[in-house]
Amino acid sequence: MILSFTVGLGNQSFSQTSTVGTIKQNELKQNENMKTPKETVELFLANTTNPDVIKSVVDPNATYISLNFNNPELQKVLPWTGTHHEGAKAFIDTFAGVNEFWTIQDFAVQDIFSEGEKVAVFGTFTYTSRTLNKKVTSPFSILAKVKDGKIYHFMFMEDTFATAGTFRITPAGTFHSDPKGKEFKS
Repeated sequence: MILSFTVGLGNQSFSQTSTVGTIKQNELKQNENMKTPKETVELFLANTTNPDVIKSVVDPNATYISLNFNNPELQKVLPWTGTHHEGAKAFIDTFAGVNEFWTIQDFAVQDIFSEGEKVAVFGTFTYTSRTLNKKVTSPFSILAKVKDGKIYHFMFMEDTFATAGTFRITPAGTFHSDPKGKEFKS
């Protein structure tokens, strides 16, 4: 994935002769460096292991929702899951954990689009667990919200049954999902 980030206002000149002119010029300078919400998320996704970039694009009070709102059972397998309100720290810890638990073969964005502050991302990834050497390919989706060049809300979803399964030593258990069917072992 090649990302290009060019933001500018062209060759316009502005007067600094009044306070209002100076304020407008400062606003324009700030806007020159401001990325669109889509560009901000693209920059983050291209730098998920770079804490400096993460801190530059994540709001200090950002909410990160990883896979679910709160699931203590899943947190035993994937400790970073759940809802976190620690800003960039939650993003850094999550992606550090993913890189510690799995070898990442592929992380591919298939579609990314935005409307206003909202950015939707869809893709696939392939990971291999470092403990059991089990490989998984999963779809993923992201809903991010960006304001003033900072991600303030980020929800990441994947096939957690499959990804957690890369750490499974014994069968998952006995299930009974179909009301007309019988229980079965996985």
